Amino acid sequence: MSKINVSAEAKQWIVNRMLAGASGDQVIAELAAAGWQRKAASDALAVVVAENAKARVAAASNGKLTEGVPEPDTEKMPLSLDAGDRQVKVLVELKAPRVVVFGDLLSAEECAALIAAAQPRMARSETVNRQTGEYQVDAARTSRGMFFQRGESELHMRIENRIAKLLNWPAENGEGLQVLHYQPGAEYEPHYDYFDPADPGTPALTRRGGQRVASLIIYLNTPQNGGATTFPDVGLSVLPQQGNAVFFSYAQPHPSTQTLHGGAPVSMGEKWIATKWLRQRVFA
Repeated sequence: MSKINVSAEAKQWIVNRMLAGASGDQVIAELAAAGWQRKAASDALAVVVAENAKARVAAASNGKLTEGVPEPDTEKMPLSLDAGDRQVKVLVELKAPRVVVFGDLLSAEECAALIAAAQPRMARSETVNRQTGEYQVDAARTSRGMFFQRGESELHMRIENRIAKLLNWPAENGEGLQVLHYQPGAEYEPHYDYFDPADPGTPALTRRGGQRVASLIIYLNTPQNGGATTFPDVGLSVLPQQGNAVFFSYAQPHPSTQTLHGGAPVSMGEKWIATKWLRQRVFA
């Protein structure tokens, strides 16, 4: 995405409207009524959301995070970040949408161990029924998958603590790792990871830990062809490489975050990934 210039006055106006309880759609509509192009209004909202999320995390003290979203410390454009028990490379960074591609988050041995632990428990992947909040099989998602419990083993605790350190977000605010397996032709059509506030099933889904605020997709192997994680709104494709990961956050459950994403079809070989969703509060 090209750099978006938003005046200080416009940023403050957007912040004031959001503090007053206006939704993202309302802010965009009001800017459009004032003469803005809707695309420019949406981009400006995304910039303000990203900047304010970063400011809230930067204001944290004594390891206690304020309200906001997970945020890796990339202010000084480091080549790697301390994740506690290993250094993790920073390969690609976008501000809006907030996307960071990491290298060597997991070792080859850890990737293999997750796959081995998941294989006996794999079943057809499910999606959330937006009306009921329950999970169901959907034609849009043609992978197989399973969920681990958080802290299920020493391996899981080690990975979860590493992610918590890397993203400056409490481990207990994360769902258990989900492992997915994509065979040739399998895909996941573009979607958002947050729970839409307008959906009847959302209150049931947010009862445990609040809203989702960020996602981390970890590549457990390298397929021969295909299987990229795509972000259609910004024309970004992240190619799967074993041990690497793509992180993206969404400070509000709204398309203005530009976090529409999907799993492109695997055209040759297979793809294994582990997904970590992060919540506002303790997920229990």
